[in-house]
Amino acid sequence: MSIKCRFCPIRNLPLFQSLTEQEVAFMESFKVGEMTVQPGTPILSAGASSPQLFTALKGFGLRYKLLEDGRRQVLSFVFPGDLIGLQSGVMDQMTHNVESSTSMTLCVFNRKELWTLFRNHPRRAYDMTWLAASEERFLSEALAAVGQKSALESLCWALSRIYRRLEALHLDERRTVPLPYRQQDLADALGLSLVHTNKTLAKLRELQLATRTEGRLTVPDIQKLEEMGLVDARLPRQRPLM
Repeated sequence: MSIKCRFCPIRNLPLFQSLTEQEVAFMESFKVGEMTVQPGTPILSAGASSPQLFTALKGFGLRYKLLEDGRRQVLSFVFPGDLIGLQSGVMDQMTHNVESSTSMTLCVFNRKELWTLFRNHPRRAYDMTWLAASEERFLSEALAAVGQKSALESLCWALSRIYRRLEALHLDERRTVPLPYRQQDLADALGLSLVHTNKTLAKLRELQLATRTEGRLTVPDIQKLEEMGLVDARLPRQRPLM
């Protein structure tokens, strides 16, 4: 059974901005259902056009781009609360792929109602624009990490960003958060070889900055990890939830 937006299990988290009753009512009409997918399921594919937009409700995924020879660049990781498919909704087709890393539950929205949102709900339209700008900001940080930071700095940046986001989603427990991504995913996100990623993770463990084991990430001192990763803004800003 599809959950009504007013009963959304993550909407009341401090990470997300509140909505008016009118906005909640519109979101309930905008939402057409929910979809559950298993790990490794393609959600959106490069070159394809989707009639739907999605918000991740539960589970984890990733966005990535494939080169012709099979090499892969992970663009970003998908967490609960993330909007998926806006590029297809605005530009008619995707230029990258989105895939589930764990089982996921997705809220499904009717892309045809996107113009209704912009015409009748300007604050919600601004929220969607904010999310697009936030994604652009993240990609600029990621490019700086890949292009200018050392492997150690890049990995500290990535893991601290992941930790802070999952902490804001109340998924932390005793300085530990879920990290269901493979070392290859981290390597492909940071432009590193798998061997270099493995050695750098071992160095982080040796320095007692971060430990990745059995799908969990333990961070004894998040401030030190952020300092090592040259992280600017440390706490996630409150964000809209579509």
